[in-house]
Amino acid sequence: MRFATLLACVLPLAQVAVAAPFAGSNLYYAAGLTADGRTAYLKTLQSAGMKVLRVWLDGQSGSPKGTSINAFPDLEPTKICDGDTSCYNPTVLERLDDFMVAAHSFGIKLLISMHSFNALAAGDVYGAIYGTGFFYEQATPQAAFDKRLEYILNHEHTTLGKPWKELRDYIFAFEAENEAMIGKGADYIAAHTQWQCDRAQTIKNQLGSNSGILVTTGGESYLDESMQTAWFGCDALDMLAIHAYGPGDFDTAKLEGYVTKAVAAGKLLIMEEWGVCYATSANNGAANCDPGDGAQSASARNADIAQWSAQIVAAGLPWLYWQAIPNADPHQGADFEIGVTGDPSWTALQAAAKAASSASSPFDFSKYLL
Repeated sequence: MRFATLLACVLPLAQVAVAAPFAGSNLYYAAGLTADGRTAYLKTLQSAGMKVLRVWLDGQSGSPKGTSINAFPDLEPTKICDGDTSCYNPTVLERLDDFMVAAHSFGIKLLISMHSFNALAAGDVYGAIYGTGFFYEQATPQAAFDKRLEYILNHEHTTLGKPWKELRDYIFAFEAENEAMIGKGADYIAAHTQWQCDRAQTIKNQLGSNSGILVTTGGESYLDESMQTAWFGCDALDMLAIHAYGPGDFDTAKLEGYVTKAVAAGKLLIMEEWGVCYATSANNGAANCDPGDGAQSASARNADIAQWSAQIVAAGLPWLYWQAIPNADPHQGADFEIGVTGDPSWTALQAAAKAASSASSPFDFSKYLL
């Protein structure tokens, strides 16, 4: 049973209005791309009909995923700033100022992740003091982190002259943190769902109720963990983000159950991270995708891209792939990446992205896209 038939059985007809989903990508180090690299990358994403790119604010250096970048520091490089505007290093925000203007010219908006569990677990200024427990449990780090969120939202764009919270033509959504609490386990996340709601309220207080910019979660490690019941009832959250890498979580019928729940709750849903492992490893999260297992054939990988994308959009969900990268994939570490140049799977991802826009969905994102 497809989603429209399913929803019609349980919801008033007015709630079953259909629109088209869309596709996009993630690039966590986007702020480091050179001007020429950025242009070429965005042009290629546009060729696939991609509408949204998810970016992070954590500092980056070196050549992540083989991409040549200009290094940039963390927003809070040496200490928790706690609202002291002279303490924050705005380099990453200023880099993204340029990036979002360029992206706009290619019909792409940014989804901005304002922190990541990865940085916390690696011992950034919050992790070094509070670790991955007290950060989510104590009022003091939460208050300081809220000031970080407020600083980001009020950052004045260097050329547009407006704060980010007013840039609805350039920004698709904000999320407080990528995969908050992911390393703590499902029971811990379920017990601390209020952290996500409180951070969303901080963001919403700055945006207002009619900003044209969505407030979302940052996903978890798999479908059910991403779909915490409490978040469906959190007024400050406009959208819930799914991260999933196991084929069982791409099952259309399983996804449709959450689509029904989201429509009933007045929430939007997005498959914010998904991917197909380059290796022959089991496709079930980063820890299980090991290039040392050897590469699977391009035809097999491309078939999975086509099938799993089709299943996701058949449930009515837009998706962002993890991740299309600007260069040939060097197959480093857990490898779900697809290079937009010289990669035999780019044409498959490109076709899947274009196909997404011809499907139908109960979620109307049209006013949030270019």
